[in-house]
Amino acid sequence: MLWEDVGEGRVRCKLCAHRCLIPEGGRGVCLVRENRAGKLYSLVYGRLVSQALDPVEKKPLFHFLPGTGTLSLATVGCNFRCDFCQNYEISQFPREHGGRIVGEIVEPEEIVEAAKETSARSISYTYTEPTVFFELCYETGKLAVQEGLRNIFVTNGYMTEEALAEAKGWLHAANVDLKSFSEEFYRKYCGASLQPVLDTIRRMWEAGIWVEVTTLVIPGRNDSEEELRWIAEFLSGVSPDIPWHISRFVPAYKAWDLPPTPLSTLRKAREIGISAGLHFVYLGNVPGEGEDTFCPSCGRLLIRRHGFYVLENSVLDGHCPRCGAAIPGVWR
Repeated sequence: MLWEDVGEGRVRCKLCAHRCLIPEGGRGVCLVRENRAGKLYSLVYGRLVSQALDPVEKKPLFHFLPGTGTLSLATVGCNFRCDFCQNYEISQFPREHGGRIVGEIVEPEEIVEAAKETSARSISYTYTEPTVFFELCYETGKLAVQEGLRNIFVTNGYMTEEALAEAKGWLHAANVDLKSFSEEFYRKYCGASLQPVLDTIRRMWEAGIWVEVTTLVIPGRNDSEEELRWIAEFLSGVSPDIPWHISRFVPAYKAWDLPPTPLSTLRKAREIGISAGLHFVYLGNVPGEGEDTFCPSCGRLLIRRHGFYVLENSVLDGHCPRCGAAIPGVWR
């Protein structure tokens, strides 16, 4: 899907914002889409390397069917090369193994059936970047809708406007990583650019897809108060109802030399988000703090959490039981 012949055996991939120009025999930046004799092929369609039943809170999504299970799946590959990736073993597998592709062959029908058997209420395309296995998401997602299931992307937000248009109607929610508000950060550490991510967040929200945003706060890279304020102000400008998850960094992949994020930094970031007008700001990777949902109108505790688990939920009909204010999200 989403490519065009540009002549002389070359093709242009239109799936993600890299818009790779790929010569015959070559692959895109993701290393999982290959030009064979002037046609672009997905090398990972149906080749799963991970499949598990997760709490939807693990995505993290706090305002989308809380307390339910989501069948989560992934193939290898990613269109980013973040040196701090938490799932680098699978996201960077082709890059670290000479382009090798691995995975168990699973058909969309089998995925949907597995979701039903586990009583999941949704299917999450996650762990790596779902955009690079878009065809599998597309086919599975449409079947899932027919069976009354919802579909979730956990994504870096680097898809094109054309790809997002193909997702309308079957993609219901997304957690988008907004890794920084710095073009230099995206180019240096991710091999990408900032603006397409901002565009995706806005387009998804305007399309009626439920959006939550995660920022992994990395000491010395994206943890200045100025940059955190830019992120918060951007999100508030799209909608103050977008939940912002501020997540603690732990050393991983090629960023072992960096320290974990101090809790004081996360607390300050949360203050910045609230002062920028965001109604729902959460802390991640620090179980027991900053995880609960409060009514933005009257302050009542609405959802109490610990880690990935819901301990109490009083937003059963989408409203605060005390003041009646509508609480943004998808609750049923």
